[in-house]
Amino acid sequence: MISQKNHSPQRSAYFIGIGGIGISYLARYLADKGWRVSGSDAQRSSITNELNKEGIKVKIGHSKADFGLKTAPGEVFDRIIYNRAIRPDNPEFKAAHKANIPLIPYAEALGEITQQYETIAITGSHGKSTTTALSAVTLIRAKLDPTVFVGTKLPDLGGRNIRIGKSKWLVLEADDYQAAFLSYSPSIAIVTNIDREHMDFYKTFVNVKRAFLGFLARTRQGGTLILNRDDAPLWSLRAKITVLAKKNALTVIWYSRTDAVAARVKKHLSLSGPHNLSNALAAYALGRRLNIPQTKILAALHSYRGAWRRMEYRGDVKMGVTSVKIFDDYAHHPSEIKATIAAFREKFPHAPLLVAFQPHQARRLEVLFKEFQGAFDGADVVWISPIYKVAGRDEDARLDSAALVRAIQKRSPARLVFYLEDLKRLGIALKEIIATPLFRNQKQAVLVMMGAGNIVGQTDGLLLKHNYKK
Repeated sequence: MISQKNHSPQRSAYFIGIGGIGISYLARYLADKGWRVSGSDAQRSSITNELNKEGIKVKIGHSKADFGLKTAPGEVFDRIIYNRAIRPDNPEFKAAHKANIPLIPYAEALGEITQQYETIAITGSHGKSTTTALSAVTLIRAKLDPTVFVGTKLPDLGGRNIRIGKSKWLVLEADDYQAAFLSYSPSIAIVTNIDREHMDFYKTFVNVKRAFLGFLARTRQGGTLILNRDDAPLWSLRAKITVLAKKNALTVIWYSRTDAVAARVKKHLSLSGPHNLSNALAAYALGRRLNIPQTKILAALHSYRGAWRRMEYRGDVKMGVTSVKIFDDYAHHPSEIKATIAAFREKFPHAPLLVAFQPHQARRLEVLFKEFQGAFDGADVVWISPIYKVAGRDEDARLDSAALVRAIQKRSPARLVFYLEDLKRLGIALKEIIATPLFRNQKQAVLVMMGAGNIVGQTDGLLLKHNYKK
C-alpha cells in the first residue's frame, strides 16, 4: 500500500501535473509518509510555489529533455502518478512508459489510500468542497482527528488542502469528473446533488446519474449513504438506491432544508445562501451519524472560516464615495452562479452586485449555453471575459463569451452585461460603471471575481492598483 511509512530503501513518486488542487494533496500525503516526492506542472502557481517551499521539488514544463527519471544514482521512481489532463503524447508520460515505470492515474492512487481508512467520501456536481470542509471541521472539533483531503485551501487547515490525522477517519472530497470517484472505497458516502456537469466526458445526463449510482455502489458493506432529498435528480434515483441499500446492508439518511433542525442549523451557520444551508445539513447529518453531540456540531458549523475562492473576501477598493467589496468565487456552472449570486444577495441585500465572470471550458459553455443566459439574472452589472480553455480538455466550440453576451442582451435588453476582452481592464470598466447614475451616493457595492480559471490572478492586481484596504 502506498501510504506505508519508513520503507527501506525510501520509495519515490513523480507527479505529472502536480499543481492541481487534488493531485497536490496526494503528493503532500506521500511526502508526509516518508516518500521522496517530486513532479512537474505546465505552469507556475501558488500551489507549485507552496510545494517547493515544503521541499517537494516541482519542475515547470513537461519537456522530456529535463525529466530525469532517476531520483538518485541507480534509483528510479517506484511510480509516476498523473492527473486527468495528461495525455499519452505528453513527453514525460511517454518517457515513463518507455522506461517501464508504473504509470498510475491520480484517482487510482487515491483509491488505494481510501481502502486504508474509514473513508467519508463527499461528492456532488456542486457544493462538495464546502460540504467536505464543513464535515472536516465537525470531526476536528469533535476531536476525531481525521485525515482530510479537500479540493480547496482552508484557513481551518492552515491555508492548506490537506490535514494528516492519526485516527482511522479520512474525510475526502470525491471528484466526479471522469468518474474518478469510482476508484474510491468509502464507508460513508455523501452526495450533495446531481447536475448536468462535465458533459464533455459524460455526454448524457443518464450517464451522469449512472456514475453517481456506481459511486454509491462502491460504499462498503454495512456502510452509510447521506443524500440530499431536495435535489430532484438525486431523489429520482431513490428506488434504485433502496435496492442498492438492501443488497449491501447500507443505512440511508436523507437530509432536507425542510427538516425540523434546518432552522437551528441556519441560525448557527456562518455562511449565506440556501445552497450553503444544504451543505451544512449534510455535515450535520454526518455528525449525528458519528454520534457527535448536536452542540459540538453546531459550534463547528459556526466556527467555519470559509475557503479559498468560495465567497472569499479579498479586500475593499475606494472609488469616489463608493467602497467596493471584492470577493473571489469558484462558481463556473450556471447552477453554481445562480446559487452564489443568491447568497451574495442574502448577505448584502442593499448593495449593488457586480460580477466579473470568466467562463471555464468551451464545451461547458456550449452545452449549457441556454442555462448560462439566465444565470446572472440576480446581478446588477456583469462583465464576461473570454473563455478559460482547459489543457487536455478543450477544443474550439461554436459559441464563445461574446456570443453569450449578445444572447443575454437580446433576452434582456435593459441588462447591464458587457463583453470584456481583457480582464486587466476590469479596473477601468469598474471606474466607468461607478461613475454612472446607478451608483450616485452609493456608499457600498460588491464585486465578485467569478470562475474556475485564472481570473483569481486578476484580483491582486485590481486591489494593488486601487486604494486597497482590508
